[in-house]
Amino acid sequence: MRIMCMFDLPVDTPSEKRQYRIFRKELLRNGFVMLQYSVYYRTLQNHAAAKKYERSIKRFLPIHGEVRLMAVSEKQFNDMQILVGSRSKQEVLVGNKDMVVI
Repeated sequence: MRIMCMFDLPVDTPSEKRQYRIFRKELLRNGFVMLQYSVYYRTLQNHAAAKKYERSIKRFLPIHGEVRLMAVSEKQFNDMQILVGSRSKQEVLVGNKDMVVI
């Protein structure tokens, strides 16, 4: 399964910019990969692992903005349609493999 983190954070003030940078760096440190701007995902084994990362993300949430998490199965993720653009280099390399540790 995959957990997707989608966010829309303000970057108007220096403080908000700093919180955005910290949030993004923490996502990367926790093994998330950018799918597109403000949409990151991570491959997981089960729902228990998803809960672990949910708790982890809650520790570094910014004060303002919106952050959403969504768990999807591998089939749902692979059925995603790309209407404009193409698959990222990472998606092409990984293909339909269930578990990939980056």
